[in-house]
Amino acid sequence: MRKRTLLILTLLLALAVVFWPRTATQQTPAPMPPGTQSAPAIIHAPPSSPMADAMPSFLPREARDMVAVIQRGGPFGHRQDGNAFGNREGLLPQKQHGYYREFTVDTPGVNHRGARRIVTGGSPPQVWYYTDDHYDSFHAFDVSGLERSNE
Repeated sequence: MRKRTLLILTLLLALAVVFWPRTATQQTPAPMPPGTQSAPAIIHAPPSSPMADAMPSFLPREARDMVAVIQRGGPFGHRQDGNAFGNREGLLPQKQHGYYREFTVDTPGVNHRGARRIVTGGSPPQVWYYTDDHYDSFHAFDVSGLERSNE
């Protein structure tokens, strides 16, 4: 009887250890009032700045903000930001490994990285691409004429 109780307690403890981190780290974001957006993990460029006004219209606000953060050199909201992008899909021009870097573009209402990214090429970046479908397609854009933000 004592062995059986010890076995049950050990099993319950093992289950608690296995499932405890999941319940502690998975939190559902609080519902936002209609017409509002969740706060992004990055600093916004002022909406009236020349950089925000000169960006292509297909870039969402969060992507425009990420361009400013990339140009400042960070800080970035995700540990993967700035890592090499492998171009496994072959949709971008072929370059040596490490030429392309990827950066997360936050998606309001999503509690994970989502599908939106900016991919840059060169160091400092010479070419810029945006994808909102996790690398299934890319839209090139140019930031060469924009002022670098020093906020």
